[in-house]
Amino acid sequence: MNNDLLIILGIAAAAAVASPLGGLVAISLRPSSLVLSIAVGFAAGVLTGTFAFEMMPTSMELAGLPLAVAGFLLGLGLVYILDLYVNRWKMAGPEADQKAEVDRLHRRRRPRGSNVAVLAGGTSAEELIEGMTIGVGATFEPKVALIVGLAICIDNFSEGMSIGELTLDEERKNAKRRTLGWTSLIGPSLFVSAVAGWFLLKGLAQPVTGFLFATGAGGMFYLTVTDLVPEAESHQFQQSSAIANAAGFLLVMVLAQMS
Repeated sequence: MNNDLLIILGIAAAAAVASPLGGLVAISLRPSSLVLSIAVGFAAGVLTGTFAFEMMPTSMELAGLPLAVAGFLLGLGLVYILDLYVNRWKMAGPEADQKAEVDRLHRRRRPRGSNVAVLAGGTSAEELIEGMTIGVGATFEPKVALIVGLAICIDNFSEGMSIGELTLDEERKNAKRRTLGWTSLIGPSLFVSAVAGWFLLKGLAQPVTGFLFATGAGGMFYLTVTDLVPEAESHQFQQSSAIANAAGFLLVMVLAQMS
């Protein structure tokens, strides 16, 4: 077994374990809103830095600007459509003028699953894109896969904490079992797609690889902007989420320059 494949297996396994670990921390320790704000904000910053300093520059280097832009938009669009699907094709923020209209629709036709099911199911589907991104990254540069894998690992831990907190809000009696069930679904999705990405996409032409890498970046970008950043802001105390976000962003910037 070559070293690059071992790296992929290690990264994917660590990211897969991070989700249930984050869920267990939320259930067992009941972290405060400040801790959640810092954890989720830091994850958002790490992912933002990964897009800016690793994923998109690498995609443009491999595929050129037009293909990198097209891949990014495809990945963002795919996850956006998934989000629309689980929410019955209607979404609105709490301050939107259309919020009352969307709430009326969801009372008649509930989203496809509970809040936990929507969050965990959507995250599991997005993990397929994230896992593929790790696998694709390792086919041309293990260093890139390591940084992307680190970002996804931190992201999965914070997502697991969010799922645990939401499960406790919905149902305390079976919270631990439900949290482990949902977060354990996320891990295998990522692990399988990362290994599949390595074996199935290895040897593709560089422009194709760069396009697929940008597709993964687009999907992850959508998740960060619509899920992690609002979640961190909802818990923030004295802009703790913004400070944690900046710390994560700068960490990846430094790692990218050192590697």
